[in-house]
Amino acid sequence: MQALPPCPQCQSTFTWENDGTLNCPECGHEWSTTATAGDDEGLIVRDANGNLLSDGDAVTVIKDLKVKGSSTPLKIGTKVKSIRLVEGDHNIDCKIDGFGPMKLKSEFVKKNS
Repeated sequence: MQALPPCPQCQSTFTWENDGTLNCPECGHEWSTTATAGDDEGLIVRDANGNLLSDGDAVTVIKDLKVKGSSTPLKIGTKVKSIRLVEGDHNIDCKIDGFGPMKLKSEFVKKNS
């Protein structure tokens, strides 16, 4: 049995393979087994339904989210236009009308079709 590489995001050694994709159970990061160190396709971010997100996409919030420093939560169904993908725990940068600039986790949004 061959040893799988650690997660490139959180360095967890508990990675597992599924249909040619390596997965990290600790941070949820997914990456291709065919990618090499020099072959960087960019940031891979998926929404709550598993759809691939890219810069400029429009998404919808799927859960009421508490906003630090605000007395009102971000409501379910809030539409967000022109997202930007970034590295880190909160991997979506955006501007939301009524809230201003914000960082979101991709697990709480779905891609608009």
